[in-house]
Amino acid sequence: MRTPRTLCAAPADDGLPVPRTADVAAVLEAAAAETARGERGAMATVLARRGSAPGTPGQKLYLSGAGACVGTVGGGAVERVVLTELSRICADEGAKHEVRTFKLGPELGMCCGGQLDVLLEPIDGALPCLVVGAGHVGTALAPLLARVGFRVTVVDPREAWAAEGRIEGVTCLVGEVDEVCGDFPAIGPCVVMTHDHAVDQAVIEWALRRGHTFVGGVGSRAKAERTRTRLEAKGFSQEDRARVRMPLGLDIGARTPDEIAVSAAAELVSWRRARASQSA
Repeated sequence: MRTPRTLCAAPADDGLPVPRTADVAAVLEAAAAETARGERGAMATVLARRGSAPGTPGQKLYLSGAGACVGTVGGGAVERVVLTELSRICADEGAKHEVRTFKLGPELGMCCGGQLDVLLEPIDGALPCLVVGAGHVGTALAPLLARVGFRVTVVDPREAWAAEGRIEGVTCLVGEVDEVCGDFPAIGPCVVMTHDHAVDQAVIEWALRRGHTFVGGVGSRAKAERTRTRLEAKGFSQEDRARVRMPLGLDIGARTPDEIAVSAAAELVSWRRARASQSA
């Protein structure tokens, strides 16, 4: 069940959103829903309270880059400071987990005199992944990618293959990729496995022009060589051609659609881990 977007709150006078009241379970549900949508977010969790302070250990406050704000760390001025930190983390893809101690004294306009230890942690959104082609390999690969944390969209011009609901856990779109995926985020990978080699070539060129940092193609080594030769003839740079992973997948001797899907998913997970390490 997806959390309603009504969690996106209007800002207060300080420019920060006003959190919606929710218990810890609802905060976690909201964070999971925003993450599934691909939204980057940040979570604050009260670890300890010393002296007189409004927060209670275990309380959580979540903020997403899209403006969803739910939960509490006790309210008052300290919560606005924590929200400022969460906003900073949302905007900084290199931000890391940290534990901060907030003193509830005159500098916050508070007279409680206590302290709160708060864990601040970034939560990356599910990386969007475009699977072009809803044939046997695409049908096997798409739900596997969804289960390992990608936000998957499958597109195919054949209505019977790309009917919504045919592939569990993913979004299916019927149409030509350049017509129905013009606003798809180029930050995510594009993997190509259509029913036609000429269409594969055209989609790979489309994905490179859009700036997808990972462009994968299913096919033999001979097909891969022909693909790269055509790209060079059309003026694609060596840097562009190097972004094409073809044949897609780790070399595990895969033969069946399910085996090829495992191989391809493994390469995508490896690429995602390396990408995260580089940005850390």
